[in-house]
Amino acid sequence: MTTKKIIIGRTDRADFPKLQIEGIDIKIDTGAYTSSIHCKDIEEINGVLHATLLDVEHELYHGKRLSFEEYKVTSVRSSNGSVDMRYEVQGNIRLFKKLYKISLTLSNREEMRYPVLIGRKFLSPRFIVDPELQDVSYLQSQHED
Repeated sequence: MTTKKIIIGRTDRADFPKLQIEGIDIKIDTGAYTSSIHCKDIEEINGVLHATLLDVEHELYHGKRLSFEEYKVTSVRSSNGSVDMRYEVQGNIRLFKKLYKISLTLSNREEMRYPVLIGRKFLSPRFIVDPELQDVSYLQSQHED
């Protein structure tokens, strides 16, 4: 059975219910394999990962300390070729009114315009990217109730 892929633009807004974040700006990046979310405050205590996502500068910052009992450390190669070790957690993302599972690495994206980057690992089986479009999922959710 082949599933019809959904067309998504180069940017959008999404909800991450497990992470308690709604309507956050995301950048679709077919050059990135993994997806990541901005996080500077990460601490591993007794096998549990504790993190506060985003930072006080971000309008959606809620300051809540999230705990992840299931996580892993993964290597991520950046665009400049350097390899970083990052924590990877499981979450969910709402796009086009549908909830999907997603793996997210926690990385410092404070210098980046978008706090969330969505990579090929998540996109490939589900979406086709049209770089001329923006906010397709978000706009659709605003007009269909």
